[in-house]
Amino acid sequence: MNDPADCRFRRLRSLGLAASLWAVAWAGTVAAAAEERPNVLVILADDLGYGDVGCYNPESRIATPHLDRLAAQGMRFTDAHAPCTVCTPTRYGLLTGQMPFRVPNGGRVFSGAGGPSLIAPGKLTLPEMLRQEGYTTACVGKWHLGLTFYDEAGAPIHDGGPEGVRRIDHDRRIDGGPLDCGFDSFFGTACCPTTDWLYAYIDGARIPVPPTGLLDKSTLPNHDYSLDNRRGLQASDFDLETVDLEFLERSRTFLREHVAETPERPFFLFHSAQAVHLPSFPADQYKGKSGAGPHGDFILELDDVVGELMTTLDELGVADDTLVLFTSDNGPEVPSVYHMRHDHDHDGARPWRGVKRDNWEGGHRVPFLVRWPGRVAPGAVSDALVSLTDVMATAAEIVGYELPNDAAEDSFSLLPVLSSEPSDNPVRPYLLVQGFRGRGTLALRRGDWAYLDHPGSGGNDYAGHPQLREYQLPEPAPEARFSLYNLEKDPGQRDDLADVESEVVEEMQSLLQKTKAEGRSAPTRD
Repeated sequence: MNDPADCRFRRLRSLGLAASLWAVAWAGTVAAAAEERPNVLVILADDLGYGDVGCYNPESRIATPHLDRLAAQGMRFTDAHAPCTVCTPTRYGLLTGQMPFRVPNGGRVFSGAGGPSLIAPGKLTLPEMLRQEGYTTACVGKWHLGLTFYDEAGAPIHDGGPEGVRRIDHDRRIDGGPLDCGFDSFFGTACCPTTDWLYAYIDGARIPVPPTGLLDKSTLPNHDYSLDNRRGLQASDFDLETVDLEFLERSRTFLREHVAETPERPFFLFHSAQAVHLPSFPADQYKGKSGAGPHGDFILELDDVVGELMTTLDELGVADDTLVLFTSDNGPEVPSVYHMRHDHDHDGARPWRGVKRDNWEGGHRVPFLVRWPGRVAPGAVSDALVSLTDVMATAAEIVGYELPNDAAEDSFSLLPVLSSEPSDNPVRPYLLVQGFRGRGTLALRRGDWAYLDHPGSGGNDYAGHPQLREYQLPEPAPEARFSLYNLEKDPGQRDDLADVESEVVEEMQSLLQKTKAEGRSAPTRD
């Protein structure tokens, strides 16, 4: 990909003296970072594909100037992956540093009043770890990790459908949410904000404005990207077309109040966006602005949200003291990919095969941008193999936290990569990905090899899906129990080499069995 960030990085690598000076400077700043305790802002987009962002896709039809600027100011990772090809398990991996298939119900996706929380009581999380290190922690946006609502008799509900939502006693505390998982404050939604049965905001551990009536879909936009919301119960203050702007304002309020009231303490803000999960409901000021339809407008809105958060850090004078990480929970959704390809010649999965739910690269290879002024060289590009589970070990090393063995079992620190330190050994030797169908659909990446330990994609049924049928590729062995691809030679994953690379297959299967048996992929900690 020949973009300005690539050119700057190549120039940086070619200057041996400059690299040496940077390495020397880094040695001093790592120690300083642990003392300074940088603020941490993690922005998680929803269903944003690798090809949806301009700095990753030169053929993108949608302008993403704020994300492109974030990449130019920091490091852009080109081989970063979500732990799973759908949202709930990925969020678990991000917040715990553990692959979701290792825990009960680790492949479940929650809706409505579904629960209990996928994060078990007592499990060390990223926010709890940072809170123990003196951070103020806040979560704004989509939770989607399961909650426990109660009925009037005090019985837990755990019903993801509309009847479960109707049974909620809103005078009772909601258990298992962000406040029970290490966050000091929370404002957001139980599940997908504009898709699931419960259209109401949670503030702390209660819903201050309970839903009172059924969603009236006749008042909402009607187009090819608007068909993914259920007719659930809606609160009077819940506008499906302004959810991300509400989240933005809440995050900005947290930042302003924190800096004004406790400037001596670092903060961790997890901004979990609704965009760009279907339905694509951009706010009025973004409609028609992208030139690429409602979904393009929604991506434009997400980009603007990122820009507003960066502006707020600047206005508060904390941008230089804040580590910013931007990524997505999985690849792009089926209808958005199909219609964007047909209507606007835009491919949210480009250049990879597969989409959300698939264990091919397009289902889990995601944008991953890191800005840390004075620590990460601007304009850097890394092809290091990265999982979102690595955020926890990275944060632990930054603040000097000693992770125990029963935490962050699949997390590797990215600090050597962020410092651009030359090394013959990768930070992580291999990477696991969990497909849509749970623990039975695991994939393993090692070097250029992608091994899928299951038949087909591990997610979507291409033959049976009307929008995916045209993208179905002929499989040389359609009944094969596994497949193997060399991504350097075959990035489109068209040529299954399992039959001709039997030694590699055996190595990958052995490695997969080993990490299952040991319950971890990260090294044991003393």
